[in-house]
Order: sequence, then C-alpha cells, then structure tokens
Amino acid sequence: MDLKLATEIGKCLSNQTRFQIMEWLKEPEKNFPPHESLRHFDEGVCVTYIQEKAGLSQSTISTYLTNMEKCGLLISTRHGKWSYFRRNEETIKQFVKYIT
Repeated sequence: MDLKLATEIGKCLSNQTRFQIMEWLKEPEKNFPPHESLRHFDEGVCVTYIQEKAGLSQSTISTYLTNMEKCGLLISTRHGKWSYFRRNEETIKQFVKYIT
C-alpha cells in the first residue's frame, strides 16, 4: 500500500453511500436477498440488489462500484450479463494497517 492508493481508497470511502455499500457487503446474507441462481454470496452481490438497496440510479451505482473496484476495495465477478461484487478483504486489511 502506498500513499496514492490509500488516498484513492479514502476518497471512495468519503461518500456515505459507498461507505454503506462496504458495510452491507461485509455481511451480505443479512443485507440482501439470496441469489436465485447462485444460492450463496461467494461470488458477491448482484449490482441490481445493491442498486435497489441504495435507492440510486443504476448508472450512479455502477460508477460507484467501478471506482471502488479500481482502487481495490471490491472484486467483481461476471455471470452472463450479471455482475456481482464482494469486498476485497486483503486490500481493506492493508489500508487499515497503512493508516494505523
């Protein structure tokens, strides 16, 4: 972890909705309905569920998630036309270690 990456992560987390997304994804089984096709959260949470919970437009949520993925906070997986996101716990640990 370097200062540039830590700053980018800090910027991502400075937005209340993006911070909430990180909280929701920490325990997806408590915050989102089960996936009909995957039946588990190992691959993450479908963008549709995140967008519905946040109550923002699909384009806004997609932009948020893309930026969070670019700085390493999230990992995405595609299944057909659907994208799923989960937390990147390794990057989160590195960020916490860097700032403490």
